[in-house]
Amino acid sequence: MKHEGAPHGSVVPPEGEAGSQQTGDSFGHYRLGGLSGKLLLLTVVFVMVAEICIYVPSIANFRNTWLMERLTTAGVAASVLAETNTIAPRLQEELLRTTGALAISLDQGSRRSLIAMSNVPDEVDFVIDMANVTPWTSVQNSFAILTYGGSGVMRVIGAGQMGHTERVDVVLPVALLQKDMLAFSGRILALSLVISIITASLVYIALRALFIRPLRRLTRSMERFAESPEDASRIMPVSGRRDELGDAEIRLAGMEEALSRALHQKQRLADLGLAVSKINHDLRNLLASAQLFLERLEHVPDPTVSRLAPKILATLDRAVSYTQAVMSYGKAQERAPQRRLLTLRRVGDDVADVLGLVDHELVSFDNKVPEGIEIDADPEQIFRILLNLCRNALQALEAEKDATLVRRITLEAERTGSCVSIAVIDTGPGIPENTRKALFKAFHSGSKHGGVGLGLAIVAELLKAHGGCIRLDDTGPGTCFRLEVPDRST
Repeated sequence: MKHEGAPHGSVVPPEGEAGSQQTGDSFGHYRLGGLSGKLLLLTVVFVMVAEICIYVPSIANFRNTWLMERLTTAGVAASVLAETNTIAPRLQEELLRTTGALAISLDQGSRRSLIAMSNVPDEVDFVIDMANVTPWTSVQNSFAILTYGGSGVMRVIGAGQMGHTERVDVVLPVALLQKDMLAFSGRILALSLVISIITASLVYIALRALFIRPLRRLTRSMERFAESPEDASRIMPVSGRRDELGDAEIRLAGMEEALSRALHQKQRLADLGLAVSKINHDLRNLLASAQLFLERLEHVPDPTVSRLAPKILATLDRAVSYTQAVMSYGKAQERAPQRRLLTLRRVGDDVADVLGLVDHELVSFDNKVPEGIEIDADPEQIFRILLNLCRNALQALEAEKDATLVRRITLEAERTGSCVSIAVIDTGPGIPENTRKALFKAFHSGSKHGGVGLGLAIVAELLKAHGGCIRLDDTGPGTCFRLEVPDRST
């Protein structure tokens, strides 16, 4: 099913996953501005969390400093006034007004003096002894005062700062401290907001330039390539960045190049199939004419002709079937194997006969398949498999120029349970390292001149149809292909 909004040439997700994909109308439009917007919001939140962690001890320290300032001011002034025996009411009022206190008393060891007092309520909501203050109690008491909703008072006790005064006892309105603490909190909040906005903006600008823009460039490149994957000019150019995004660009460019090359090769394969289909009919007519000529030669009373004519006819029959097989491969559909029980050694002899290995001047053929080994396979297809492998080996050995080299092709086989293992071995130069990864892929020939790279691909496909496999054994000299052909399952 075609996915609505998907660009031409793009991969469409399965129907079950369609709900998780964005449609073409919403692509590129994100809530909160995408990654950059979320990053901006998260940066503000994280800065505020950090400021809260700073604010908690700061507000406790502000409370302690505020109380100590009031105690010091009240204690110093009260100590001076206490030197006189009488304190005028006007001076008491001025002292209370300056410190904001409701009552001030001094403890001078053997004597306790009330220096000033004005409208002190009967009940005290908070009693704070500065000598017993700890960080934890300071934090607790600070938030208790911040959230206090009444109009009560607090009693603050601290050490005297001068003279014979041991302790200063001050009664203060809670609202006075609460007001200053709220003002301090407001300043901290405003400063935190300014810092978080500036920090988040700088992070947003930096990350947008370093990450978001390159990511959008990657996205645009993928969209552009998806419109026409066959066009090599649409492959993403690499910027040369030396970071993870640079690695991503290199990987993406390599993937796009490989995909473009693969699509180009598949197009060439399709063109080849079209060309073969056009010449297939005429080629079969020519081969049929050759068969008629050979049928006439069969009646010639010559022993050599009588011996060779049937073999030539069989070869022409195979050639006719091969033209159809090439078309089948181009359509990616080999016919299903029509399996029979065969004598594998006889198949090997037929392959050697067709390739002319029996009387070859340079290359010897050693058929070491035991007489009793039988294989459950399609007669024509197993012949094609061995023919392709032996032909490749023959061409590699014939290309050798040194007369002292051993040129030999060996065919071995053994049965293990319900599986026949076959080995095609030659004493040639072996398979180049750079062609081994794509050895069984179509059009990846690199081991010989003039090859199109279909032989091993056809072998692998035919063996797969039999439920078998092929692998390259590079443990010894030369080239060795090992085949596994299991019996058909019952």
